[in-house]
Amino acid sequence: MGIFDRFATLIKSNINDLISSAENPEKMLNQIIVDMRDQLIKAKQQVAAAIADEKRLRDQADDEAKQAQDWMAKAELAVRQNADDLAKSALVRHGEHLTHHQQLELTWQAHQSETEKLKASLRELNDKIEEAKRKKNLLLARQRRAQAQKRIADTMSSMSEKSAFEAFARMEEKIATNERMIKASAEIDEEFSGDRLQRDFKALEKAHGSASADAQLMALKQKMGILPAPSAPDQRQLGAGKNSAEEIHDAEVEEVHDEKQRG
Repeated sequence: MGIFDRFATLIKSNINDLISSAENPEKMLNQIIVDMRDQLIKAKQQVAAAIADEKRLRDQADDEAKQAQDWMAKAELAVRQNADDLAKSALVRHGEHLTHHQQLELTWQAHQSETEKLKASLRELNDKIEEAKRKKNLLLARQRRAQAQKRIADTMSSMSEKSAFEAFARMEEKIATNERMIKASAEIDEEFSGDRLQRDFKALEKAHGSASADAQLMALKQKMGILPAPSAPDQRQLGAGKNSAEEIHDAEVEEVHDEKQRG
């Protein structure tokens, strides 16, 4: 199992544990990011070690190649000095170092390929952690919205429609009762404080003022010729204002006067 396989398994295990016991989503998400960054640091250290191994293999391969060249140079020197035995020994050493160089070169190439894959995986992991950090606020907003919807649903389910209307009906009746009490108190205050008598007199004065204004308007229209002038009142109209006793007396006087004329 590679380092990133172990890393993924560990992160998945931690996330499952946090989700199973998630009482605080924000705390859970923060802890996940912290765990991921901790594992990223460890992964970076392991990738750095792999890169160091790659460089070590490169150095070893280069060193073997250099030694193979050195032994070839020594073999050539021995041949020029007619030291064939030394030349043969130098060629053997040259062959050994050349073989080691070729083996190390192949090992280095394979290790370099794996190291490049590790570095690519490390960059991808780092990008995912950054993406997780950006998504954290979005996830928290969704969680808060879900909690709000749940609270509303719980409230609506706990409050039945019938009880709600009954509560409004009771409140309406209470307000109507208060209004009736206020009106009754006002009527009692008017009845016993003389306010009603005063109001009646004010109404009478207002009616009288209106009649007076009507008479003045009619007189103005008669003066301007819009309406005809009032006719002279006859005796009956003049006598209309007398009382009953005066009318009887006048009738007796007129009767005596008529008898004298007949006699």
